[in-house]
Amino acid sequence: MPKIGNIELPDFPLLLAPMEDVSDPPFRRLCKLHGADLMYSEFISSEGLIRDAMKSKMKLDIFDYERPVGIQIFGGDEEAMEMSSRIVDAVQPDLVDINFGCPVKKVVCKGAGAGVLKDVDLMVRLTKAVIKGTNLPVTVKTRLGWDENSINIDEVAERLQDIGVQALTVHARTRAQMYKGHSDWSHIARVKNNPRITMPIFGNGDIDSPEKALEYKNKFGLDGMMIGRAAIGYPWIFNEIKHYFQTGEHLPQPTMSDRIEAARNHLTWSMDWKGERVGIVEMRRHYTNYFKGIPNFKEHRLKLVTLESAEELYKSLNEIQQVYSGFQFV
Repeated sequence: MPKIGNIELPDFPLLLAPMEDVSDPPFRRLCKLHGADLMYSEFISSEGLIRDAMKSKMKLDIFDYERPVGIQIFGGDEEAMEMSSRIVDAVQPDLVDINFGCPVKKVVCKGAGAGVLKDVDLMVRLTKAVIKGTNLPVTVKTRLGWDENSINIDEVAERLQDIGVQALTVHARTRAQMYKGHSDWSHIARVKNNPRITMPIFGNGDIDSPEKALEYKNKFGLDGMMIGRAAIGYPWIFNEIKHYFQTGEHLPQPTMSDRIEAARNHLTWSMDWKGERVGIVEMRRHYTNYFKGIPNFKEHRLKLVTLESAEELYKSLNEIQQVYSGFQFV
């Protein structure tokens, strides 16, 4: 069973990916409820933490029911990374994760996220700075390399392990691919099979079904896998994969009642954490995913993304449950 510092994880753990504007405490709570073994915050700007930016500070909120949970930071300046890791250390998550994988232009242009893949020496210095600033285990999430002509994950893994990184998650795409094209997990398997590598190696990219999860588990022999986009609006995927691993059978699809309950909880927890107004507005991006594939749903979806009060939203969710009470998901 993989260990990260003193964190003991189950055999072949399923990790929830840190996703900007998605992996907040309400969403993490849902995923924990449905089987996620280790979760991460949204990524947090080291510069934002140092400037005491409200949005960055709010992302530090973690709760005991989430544990084990990591806080992920990013940045391109060594001093800022060390200082921000000290701030993270003070709120006592279970680990600190560094984002060297975000492909978004506004992050890369600052020499952070996947931008660091062009300069492994800088990546090492930034990681050393974080390790210096915290007593917590430090892990890293990255990509295969900048593009297909500069895949350097083998060197990255060895050098990060040598300076004390305690686990590595690899999104099996290059920065140039963004989120397009096929992921190639064979590169991650090569890292795992390197006799020098002893830290846990987790794979990420394109896991969207129990069948694919089992195929990749057997084919690539990693220590676990991270799930991101497939969990948005569908937190059940974690337990579905675990059940399939154990039995080779599928759990029943979540019913309309299950989906209504998840959406209602997500809305309630969002309002509890963010305040009613912000919680309602920021929840709007999730409804389409909860109710994907339901016929003649446009009118209900329009209500969910325009209603202004919690009372009206709960009433609308109840109406949806009544209208679609007999609907069968396949």
